[in-house]
Amino acid sequence: MSGRQKEPCLVTVGEALGVLSAFRPGPLALGADLRLGVAGAESNVAVGVSRLGGSATWISRVSDDALGDLILRELRAEGVTAVAVRDAAPTSLLLKEQRTAGHSRTRYYRAHTAGARLSPEDIPEDLIARATVLHVTGITPALGDSPARAVTRAVDIAAGAGVTVSLDINFRSLLWSEADARAALLPLLRRSDLVFAGPHEAGLAVDGTEDPDKLAEGICHFGPASAVIKTGAEGAYALIDGRRYRQPAIPVQVHDSVGVGDAFAAGYLAELLAGEPPERRLRTAALLGAFAVGTAGDWEGLPRRSELRLLDHHDDNVR
Repeated sequence: MSGRQKEPCLVTVGEALGVLSAFRPGPLALGADLRLGVAGAESNVAVGVSRLGGSATWISRVSDDALGDLILRELRAEGVTAVAVRDAAPTSLLLKEQRTAGHSRTRYYRAHTAGARLSPEDIPEDLIARATVLHVTGITPALGDSPARAVTRAVDIAAGAGVTVSLDINFRSLLWSEADARAALLPLLRRSDLVFAGPHEAGLAVDGTEDPDKLAEGICHFGPASAVIKTGAEGAYALIDGRRYRQPAIPVQVHDSVGVGDAFAAGYLAELLAGEPPERRLRTAALLGAFAVGTAGDWEGLPRRSELRLLDHHDDNVR
């Protein structure tokens, strides 16, 4: 472990996308007014941590055009330190159709984009080595060999410097097969300290069970000290430093489920940075998940710390 003092800071590595979303529910095929925004699994987490008062840095590669400018401006306006190589390739786009009030459909345009050209040379070693937590997901490695090697380099730097490595498996079947995901992500999982996954995602590493407690235990057998299994409306199950936890979901009317996993991770990591115990980490994670599903957008509705009490009516964490 490095002898240098670690800053209380989260560092994330991954792509960001431009998001075109409809103002109102209905089929896009009939024409619709669209708004332009920004999203991305890793950048969403950085924004969520920043909104709760934590220090967050996002590392990526973005297009050298107006959309790239928008991404950097939005993240910096949210207090995130954005460190990005500018690239002549375009930024990825996400087209979001709000088919009904509670159901959205998404389509991605990711071919030959700046995020897919993220390389190991884009990863600043000193920045990661000074962090408290490095957070990566399974999305960026799925974009191609170069971004996969970039994420691996970031994890190698963090592990070598004693930085906590957080991995959200975040499997996307549109990007790669389960076999390819397993081959790429198991080495990252073995070097991680904390893993987030849904039951199906955890099943990429753990065979023969759908039980969340057993999935968390199986994940930890690979080396992580902590595993959090997200089960949607049932909440989350966790194994943290050998102790089991259960966090029920926070009841809320569902508006838009996109980004809920990122919000959950952000809440947990913000409290980890703040030195809070597992119960508080899981409670805040569930609260941010509730804010995410109860509002439009990936991160726009995420709360400031002073707003957590709007949904935090009681503590129902079960040990």
